[in-house]
Amino acid sequence: MAAGYDPLAWTHVPVTVVVGTQWGDEGKGKLTDLIAKEMHVVVRYQGGHNAGHTIVVDGETFALQLIPSGVLYGHITPVIGNGVVVDPGVLLAEVDALTAKGIDCGRLRVSGNAHLIMPYHQELDRVTERFLGKNALGTTRRGIGPAYADKATRIGLRVQDLLDPKIFRQKLDVVVKEKNGVLAKVYNRLPSSSDDIAERYLEEYAPRIAPMIADTVGLVHEALAAGQHVLLEGAQATFLDLDHGTYPFVTSSNPVAGGACTGAGVGPRHIDRVIGIAKAYVTRVGAGPFPTERDDERGAALVERGHEVGTNTGRRRRTRWFDAVMMRHAVRLNSLSEIALTKLDVLDTFDTLEVCVAYEADGVRYEHLPYHQSVLHSVVPVYEELPGWNTDLSGATTVAELPQAAQDYVAFLAQQAGVPVRLVGVGPGRDQFVHFAA
Repeated sequence: MAAGYDPLAWTHVPVTVVVGTQWGDEGKGKLTDLIAKEMHVVVRYQGGHNAGHTIVVDGETFALQLIPSGVLYGHITPVIGNGVVVDPGVLLAEVDALTAKGIDCGRLRVSGNAHLIMPYHQELDRVTERFLGKNALGTTRRGIGPAYADKATRIGLRVQDLLDPKIFRQKLDVVVKEKNGVLAKVYNRLPSSSDDIAERYLEEYAPRIAPMIADTVGLVHEALAAGQHVLLEGAQATFLDLDHGTYPFVTSSNPVAGGACTGAGVGPRHIDRVIGIAKAYVTRVGAGPFPTERDDERGAALVERGHEVGTNTGRRRRTRWFDAVMMRHAVRLNSLSEIALTKLDVLDTFDTLEVCVAYEADGVRYEHLPYHQSVLHSVVPVYEELPGWNTDLSGATTVAELPQAAQDYVAFLAQQAGVPVRLVGVGPGRDQFVHFAA
């Protein structure tokens, strides 16, 4: 544990939310793993297996997709909440992989109200992206969007349906008939077989998943009533939010802190702390606007030094300088109480650094995110230049051990965001954080 870090400082509140403040890949898994030590329940509240969390423990890497990061602690109950869409095959493969590494997944609980990703969701995701051509959204093609669409149109199958074969078959037959019509007539694809899907889900998946299925809302509230501490963990990030992100280049759920309430079944009065995770620079995977992006040598250096490749997609991330305009908007949307800044060490070799402090478009200066997409696509970043430090930060354990230029960079980002930076990541290891005092 980094010197000066007091884990008890995290334990005075009933519910803490961890949310990404950029376009994902900020290091939420690592931060969640760090603070989970003093928690009792960790809940993943939205998304599917389209977002990965990477945690390095004693030199061993754990890449998680669906299972909450708290699974690595023996005292924690990890929960997949009702707001998540679950591919049961992926879930069980992840359980098997963790078990093979000696991690006990017997405490894992899955909400019966979470929706299932079905084979036809994945097929629809693939053919739709191909159909869109140059206008493709850059999805992971894992069926996330179609599964959420079925949830919204009230034809989705839920995890609890695995416990009732009769109901499962009745619902499945209705949906498959509708999906086959679309796949065959619109996309010229072969139809799905209800029998094949039912056999796989009811005979292969259901027996193994059944012991995990629970009333997770009741579980969380029982924990709170017992004085236990609950951590709500989001996937993706603020600017991939369905309502508040850079639409349509977004995910199909609500990663913002407000989504934690609906996705976990917790009212807002229980939440006292909202920690925003941000990289010391910005990355994005897939299509969509990216005001500070610049494809040059410095961008390539960020990719190489930061190992900017998607945890479970393998896609190269787009990179560039920290965007304070985005951060201010994330502070507003999530009611952030503080920021945890990751990957500061990736900037170790740069002589100078730039921070986007505003946008300009058609002679207008924007210090907050413009609401209209046409404006956002045309803005020009306004930068302030700061000195680099050309020093390896990976061994730092206290603020005093950071070069003054690194301290000044962190302070400048906090001043621009309007909320304090409390933790700074200086390496990939589980405990490579420096704690900034309140």
